[in-house]
Amino acid sequence: MTEPPEASDAAAQPTPGAGAAPQSATGRATDPPPAGGPSRLAGAVPKSVTGRATAAGVIVSLLLVLAIVLGSRLLENFDSALLPYAVATVFLAFGVAYRYTVWVSAPGARRLFKKGWGSLFSAENFRKAPTALPKMIATYLGFQKFLGARSHARWAAHQLIFWGCVLAALITFPLTWGWFTFTSGTGSGPGYEMRIWGFKIIGFDSLDFLGWLMFHGLDIAAVLVIPGASYFLWRRMKDRGAITGQRFAYDLVPLIALIVISVTGLLLTFSSIFLHGGGYEFLAILHMVSVVFTLIYIPFGKFFHIVQRPAAVGMQLFKYTGRQDDQVFSCRRCEEPIDTAPYVDNLRGTMRDLSLGFDEWAEYCPRCKRVLRGSAYLSQVKKGFK
Repeated sequence: MTEPPEASDAAAQPTPGAGAAPQSATGRATDPPPAGGPSRLAGAVPKSVTGRATAAGVIVSLLLVLAIVLGSRLLENFDSALLPYAVATVFLAFGVAYRYTVWVSAPGARRLFKKGWGSLFSAENFRKAPTALPKMIATYLGFQKFLGARSHARWAAHQLIFWGCVLAALITFPLTWGWFTFTSGTGSGPGYEMRIWGFKIIGFDSLDFLGWLMFHGLDIAAVLVIPGASYFLWRRMKDRGAITGQRFAYDLVPLIALIVISVTGLLLTFSSIFLHGGGYEFLAILHMVSVVFTLIYIPFGKFFHIVQRPAAVGMQLFKYTGRQDDQVFSCRRCEEPIDTAPYVDNLRGTMRDLSLGFDEWAEYCPRCKRVLRGSAYLSQVKKGFK
């Protein structure tokens, strides 16, 4: 690996006065790419990528439609009243497949994808650390402990949203697709049977505690989501740091959508129990519109990180196994540990794929990068004013 020369070599120093350096894939400052370089075309998606993404979206959508038809026993168990929700999930499948294909087509994401999923399914990693993957899935995906280091309140609010959405998805999607059905031998209960793909799983009484949980699972999910989403909405209206960089469509619309879905869902239950169905039709339409909008929004908004997160777990495992093998890379200047050697090599490879001419800076810690930039400024620019 080549080492960037020290400040005395003026020709090789980063451009003085270039301002703050952009962040690398590790979150550390690097030098900006040259003008007219890859960054200028960062927003462009090649036609070949668009074609592959469209094909992937169509295939995944067709597979979901086939799964709905077969899972509902040739639509015998499919509820036509839930057709708008089912159509929205098909659009969701297309959008996720399309966006994911475009995402992994970028050099940096492609390396993250290969290394991440390669680590997840690596037999060698399993032999080295058999309990590492379950722990990371529980702590990184499930309980998201990394958020607790930022703020306990943000962690708690995120947990409420996460588990509320997981519960809602586990109930809503199978019901929408006709995979889950609840039938009563008497037509009006109180005895019901829950069937999956037409096969009886469990029988229960709608008047006991289990029955209440079965029929009010979505209400429980709404009660979890509302305080979590409300906290983040309040924070984005009060916190100066959040206000500075937030965008309405990207940061506020998802929170508003979650609150609207949850509130209208609870109002449907309130209407059926206390108002004898008063206003139920209007609330049902409002709830349906909000859910359909959110499902279509997921692939192209902030919620897409839900789809990306599993690959990040793989990258965490990739770094963890490197540390287990003592493959720690030290800064070339101060010899302080930076990260694992395989991860630094992976970062340098990504920077070379992007035709960035400063991949050797990945071998320096953030402090030394700042020192080298300051020394270059003093030796190349400041001396011209003497």
